[in-house]
Amino acid sequence: MLSLTSRSIRAGLVVLGVIACIALSSPSANATEAADAESRNKRIVTEAFERWAAGGTRFFDELLATDVVWTIEGSSPSAGTFEGRDLFIDRAVRPFASRLSSPVRPVTTQVWADGEHVIVNWDGEGMARDDVPYRNSYAWILRMRDGQAVEVTAFLDLAPYDSVLERIPAPRAGGQDQ
Repeated sequence: MLSLTSRSIRAGLVVLGVIACIALSSPSANATEAADAESRNKRIVTEAFERWAAGGTRFFDELLATDVVWTIEGSSPSAGTFEGRDLFIDRAVRPFASRLSSPVRPVTTQVWADGEHVIVNWDGEGMARDDVPYRNSYAWILRMRDGQAVEVTAFLDLAPYDSVLERIPAPRAGGQDQ
């Protein structure tokens, strides 16, 4: 006759617990979870670029975490690290955008994802207020968390970017040129 003792029940529960832990931490479960996060991150970034290219104006507000750390690589005065979305927008985005008559828009993009990282290689075009076209190529590496970029490393040709900042005076507070 089969008799279950509390000892054999406990042993059976331990075995079931070990099997459950192995199943939950199996490479296939982790690989599926990582692939899902990777796919989600790529989709979030791709869709944000599509909205921007179509005329959207909230790209940075939508995609960047408030505590993002944005680094512009290079050796010009425009290079540097900006801690926080508001600081980045105030010190890098607005001074540049205020010198344009039409904003920079992505015209081509390629997006790759690897886990929490999304890499975007894109070409942008806009028009400076002096009617000189602005064109540049960018490579951004974004580290994503909860659907937003928490860290960005940006590579671009800083010569055309700096040229716009140097050639065109910043508008005065009342909208008048200096």
